[in-house]
Amino acid sequence: MILKGKVWKFGDNIDTDIIIPAQYLAHTDPRVLSQHCMEPLAPDFAKKVKSGDIIVSGTNFGCGSSREHAPLAITGLGIPLIIAKTFARIFYRNAFNKGLALLEADISDLVEDGDEIEADISQGIIHCKGKEIHAKPIPPFMEELINEGGLINHLKKKLEG
Repeated sequence: MILKGKVWKFGDNIDTDIIIPAQYLAHTDPRVLSQHCMEPLAPDFAKKVKSGDIIVSGTNFGCGSSREHAPLAITGLGIPLIIAKTFARIFYRNAFNKGLALLEADISDLVEDGDEIEADISQGIIHCKGKEIHAKPIPPFMEELINEGGLINHLKKKLEG
């Protein structure tokens, strides 16, 4: 699966309270959550981001509390991929469960907001600024979850099949 998009760059230790502030946790609709995504750091983010754009971050993306609302807020904006040096483990699993692709690669210093990048998540290859960066490829089962829109859709398909 190849994804192309414009970069939105964030720093290290982006916690789930930044991704979706606690006052919006009463909502579960990704469209509602998405309107407040990254609000503490970038109040206009939800208005400016376009479907297909890609988040690039440093270390420990998704740290903090274990809330499935965080990947829902991101997918609600149409963002299909986050590339970060490292992810908090619970966010990593929640993201795949919600159909959001993640690649671990240290490209934060190579890109700026607005840069166009391309990522082959099956192979773990990222192209940016004429460079080819190798990330840890997504395991086949996790890619299957992404292709099927998350764990619930995957399980429904298995039960129906």
